[in-house]
Formats: sequence, structure tokens, C-alpha cells
Amino acid sequence: MPLLILGGRGNLGAQLAKNLSVDYPVVAWDREDLDFLHFEELSKRIRELKPEIIINAAAYNNVDKCEDKSDYETALKLNRDLPGLLADLARKLDATLIHYSSDYVFNGTPDKPAFSEEDTPNPINKYGESKFLGEREILRRVDHAAGRGFRPFKYYLVRTSKLFGPKGYSPLAKPSFFDIMLELAQNKKDLTVVNEELSCFTYTPDLAAATRRLFELEMPFGIYHLVSEGPATWYEGVQELFRVKRIKTLVRPVRSENMDRAARRPKFSVLKNTKAKKLRHWHVALKEYLEN
Repeated sequence: MPLLILGGRGNLGAQLAKNLSVDYPVVAWDREDLDFLHFEELSKRIRELKPEIIINAAAYNNVDKCEDKSDYETALKLNRDLPGLLADLARKLDATLIHYSSDYVFNGTPDKPAFSEEDTPNPINKYGESKFLGEREILRRVDHAAGRGFRPFKYYLVRTSKLFGPKGYSPLAKPSFFDIMLELAQNKKDLTVVNEELSCFTYTPDLAAATRRLFELEMPFGIYHLVSEGPATWYEGVQELFRVKRIKTLVRPVRSENMDRAARRPKFSVLKNTKAKKLRHWHVALKEYLEN
């Protein structure tokens, strides 16, 4: 049976497809193939395909626009309702569901700067809320299966953060933070970058490989934090980027409150990986990305 990737031409989805298609019959769908919000058609196509594994790399991820009511409704459909639908289909097909969530489901403070897989989410913006509600849709079905004596629901709920890596092939794929900084440095003598919001940069090829290990090693089903090692702020990320590239552009640190953005961000949202093999340090991954 095939392995299905939703969002297969996005930044993460393309790396998943590249990694997995070497050894598996991969079917990768993106919005050019099918509107994922047409749930009836999507359900029909998935039932016909009968995938053994469903990987959901599709999401609404515009953090600031999500604060707008109409955009938030779209976010709920993609980040809450779609995972619920995929969970129902996975259960009926006896397939494994792999779904990605975000560090933004947490609200970090100096007293709680890092979070394990067992910590309780408490988002502070609408995007984080939509991702948390998607997690709840999956976990609600897990509890339902257990309570009714059904066979265990097979799922991996993967939280990650600050993705970077090769840009996907979808027209909607966005450049990563590092790509944006490199472009800005070509035309500006100095940049202002937030020196807060401590979390973990994550290299998409490494995340794809770590995702593969979950099901190949038959890791216990549940929640996993998969991020590159080494917490950093956005400012620290730019400093390392410019050091490696030997860029002389001046970088000025700024507090989150001084940025004109609609959505609040958690100042601390480091994801602690306590259950799976750790990914390499983001410094090493960034250097590889820049060399390639």
C-alpha cells in the first residue's frame, strides 16, 4: 500500500517526499492536485488510495493574518478540521497518521522556558490555538478508541519549530527565515531582528529523516518533539548565518514589543525531545544547507 503525503510540494512535504520515495511508493498531493478543504472529495480519494501511512504536512501558517477573523476560520479548517478528518480516515483504513504541530501551542515564561511532550499547551495567539485544537481532534479520537475497546489508534503527533531548508515546489511555499535574511542583507546596511522568542531552528531534511525513523523503528505511538538541537533567538540565528556567510551587515537586536505584528509570540517555546533520537545541532545543519 502507498504512503500518502498531504502538502507534498511544500517546504517540509517536498523533503518528506524526497526522503521516502527512495524506498516507498509515495503519493504526494498538494493544493494544485486537490483542494484539501473539499472534505468529501478528499475522503473519497484517500479511501480509493488506501494508504498505509498518511502524513499531514499541510497547514495554515500565517501567524499574523490568523488574528483576522476570516483568516482564522480558514486556519481552523486546515489546522483543526483537516486533522480530525484524517484521523477518522486513518482509523477506518487501519493506517498510521503522522501530523505536525507547533511550538506555538505553548506559552513560555522565564519560569517555564522549555516544554516536554507531556506538558499541557496554552497558546497565546490564534495560530497556536488552531494548532492546539488540531492536536485535540486527534487525541480525542485516541481516547475514544481506547474507551470503546477499539484497536489502538496509530498516530504520531510531531511538534516542531522554526523550519528552514530548501524551498518547496508549491507556489505557496514561503522562503525560510534564513533565506529572507540573506536577501535583505543584499540591499540593507543594517537589520533589526528580534532577540527574544527562544526556540529551536529545525532543518527540514533532518526532520523528514526523523519522521521516517518513527515508523520504521516502530516507536510507541504518541506525541514527539522533533527539533534541531540548540535553542536560539531570531537574532542569534542571524548572527550565526552571517558569521558562516561572512556577511558584514550590522544586526541590531530588538524586543518583541517593538515589532509591529498583529500576533503575540511566546518568548520561550523550546521543545525538549525526551523520547526520540536527537537531531543534530542547528549550526551544523545550517552550514550544510548553505554549502548546498
